[in-house]
Amino acid sequence: MNQIVAEPAGRRPGGRPNLPSWTFIVTDAFDIGGSFRRVLFTTANIAELAYKPGQDFAFFLPLGNGEVGRRHYTVRSIDREKGEIAVDFFMHGATPGPEFARNAKAGDVVAAKGPRGRTVLREDADWHLFSGDETCLPAILHILETMPAGSRAFVFLEVRSEADIEEITSAADVTVEWVLRGDVPAGPNELILARLKTFELPEGQGQAYIIGETSNVRAQRHHLVSRGMTKDRIASEGYWRPGREGGHDHVDD
Repeated sequence: MNQIVAEPAGRRPGGRPNLPSWTFIVTDAFDIGGSFRRVLFTTANIAELAYKPGQDFAFFLPLGNGEVGRRHYTVRSIDREKGEIAVDFFMHGATPGPEFARNAKAGDVVAAKGPRGRTVLREDADWHLFSGDETCLPAILHILETMPAGSRAFVFLEVRSEADIEEITSAADVTVEWVLRGDVPAGPNELILARLKTFELPEGQGQAYIIGETSNVRAQRHHLVSRGMTKDRIASEGYWRPGREGGHDHVDD
């Protein structure tokens, strides 16, 4: 039997923008690398989808108790000619997103709202700095793959092992360093912060995109500010933190 997950009625928190509603239909699902499962969706009127790489959708997924809740996922790729949207789910246990992806099959229907999000390419920058963990790979890789020629990007990505390393194709001048976490637990750590401390900021006006676990994002943001980057040149978003279910943290301090 196919999954059909609808948006719950009357649950729009105050202050949240009235985003477009979409009905996504699963066309395929398969494993990617060591920690991801890719779900392919189609939807009507995909030409009207005002999406920028790095933005996310709020998917309304079953919570396991008969209720439905929001879970935010970024788009890994979009093919408007095929009418196809790819979303990579990080398979981190029996939580709503991984459970949906694990069981997804052609014909499943899920409601979504979006796109939304502040982590999008700032084209007026002379150079770009990205950092993130596994939860951020779909967003960061999609931005890198769609960056225009002549752009420069420096990227630090934390993953558990080499199995999660992905090949990146970009017209831009991209330098990527994969930081292998190994047996260090995912979550608060200084692995990328240590690399940022030795990274020489290029000349010119840069833009940083710092995403991942909230405390790591905050520490990295504070470090870049201490080195002279202004807060308006640092897009920082906490994708997750231990103990919290769903949602993002806007890290602006």
